[in-house]
This record gives sequence, structure tokens and C-alpha cells, in this order.
Amino acid sequence: MKKVQTIHQIPEDSIIAKNFGKFHYYDSYRITIQTKKDLDKITTEIFQTPKWTDVLMSIRNSIVRLIGLNTGDKKKNNNIADYYPVGSRAVYFTVVDRTVNEIIMAENDKHLDFKVSVLANRESENVTIYLTTLVKYNNLLGRLYFFPVKPFHRIIVISLLKRLLKNKE
Repeated sequence: MKKVQTIHQIPEDSIIAKNFGKFHYYDSYRITIQTKKDLDKITTEIFQTPKWTDVLMSIRNSIVRLIGLNTGDKKKNNNIADYYPVGSRAVYFTVVDRTVNEIIMAENDKHLDFKVSVLANRESENVTIYLTTLVKYNNLLGRLYFFPVKPFHRIIVISLLKRLLKNKE
């Protein structure tokens, strides 16, 4: 049965923690799908978020703008490409590192820094995809901000991977 699995450690072959230092939160989820798509196409597909997540982000942006946090502009910064080199935006996060089978994206703000990894281990047409997030709080505001966001983050990440499981080649 195809399902999203929670992983209780960062995948051993992931480079997500490289040069990040101490982090305060992480999660990692895994799925296995049959696809011929490459890592960049998989990354694009994962981060093409459904409308309900856009509504949640709009609510979040309205609230955090009041306390001076960076809200970004998803529509303005959305970048779809066949290949995401370091320094480019992969959909709407900045690519900070990559290998043949992993893309690391990150965003830093005054309240917290985060990294997200899409790691795709291919065995023939079966691809095991790990989606891992690391968060580092830069101050108390970061910790307070992420406390109510954390459950929504998990719901969104799991739903993105479930959607990928349902999509056909």
C-alpha cells in the first residue's frame, strides 16, 4: 500500500544539515513512487501547492506582517524550471545546495531559518522520495511563530506527498 511514512531521523545520505549548525526542529517523510521524472520535475510537482494551502499562507501572511516578519510573495517569486541550479528559486524557495539526487532549499529571516530537502533515491522506475525540513530559531519570536505553524506544516507536507502518490505519469 502506498502511503506517506514518517522518518524519525534525517536520511543518512542527505546533505541537508551541511553548514546549517544547530537546529531546533526537523521532520522527514518518505514515499516510494514509480516515475521516470527527474529530481527537478519531482521538486516542481511537490511544491505546486493546492489552493487551500494558499489560503492558509494568506492568513499567516496577514498575521505575521503585523509583527514585521517577512511574508514573501508566492505569486511574484514562483519559478518553474527544468533545472534548478544553486542560487535559483525552485518554485519559491532558494536553492542553496544540490547533488545528483538531492535539492536543498532555504530561506532565512530574522526570527528563524529553515532548510528543506527533496532527496530522490532511484532504483529503476521506483523512486523513494524523502522530504525533510530543518528549522533553527534565531530568537524567541521564531519559537513563538513556529509553535502554531508546526501542526499546519506537518499537514501540508504530508498532503503534498499524498498528492504526489496519486498523480500519474
